Amino acid sequence: MRSAIWVIGMVMALTGASAQTGPQGADYRGLPRDLAAAATAYDLAQFKANRAELERLLADDYILAGSNGKNQTKAQYIAEATAPGSRTTYVALSLTVRRAWSDGAVLGGMVDAKGFDRGKPITAHARFVDVWAKRDGRWRVVFTQANMVK
Repeated sequence: MRSAIWVIGMVMALTGASAQTGPQGADYRGLPRDLAAAATAYDLAQFKANRAELERLLADDYILAGSNGKNQTKAQYIAEATAPGSRTTYVALSLTVRRAWSDGAVLGGMVDAKGFDRGKPITAHARFVDVWAKRDGRWRVVFTQANMVK
């Protein structure tokens, strides 16, 4: 279960920092400016395991649905995403999906990632989707689903 959750923590971590990225990083062109800014902030928060930013960008009712069929709450996900010894060293995004409307959006695709999970090397290939909602004028991730792909 831990490896499937680890993928989520890297899925959108495609900007800035010191990771190598593959042929395609996060591209938010064409999205509403405030959504693009929130998505970029979410990328960086995940990459840097920034608890405060994750708290700000995930809705209080956030749910993560993983490959194992179990759900995680916001608190459970943040605990996993910020665990000591976990870091991303490589992320490549492909087959991206970007759809937005006035108060919602879906951002997703395929991710290939490498890094460390509590000190142990790990690689992952997964399909993911993040569902965003604009609430009280601010964009928040309300739902994530990720499925490991062989």
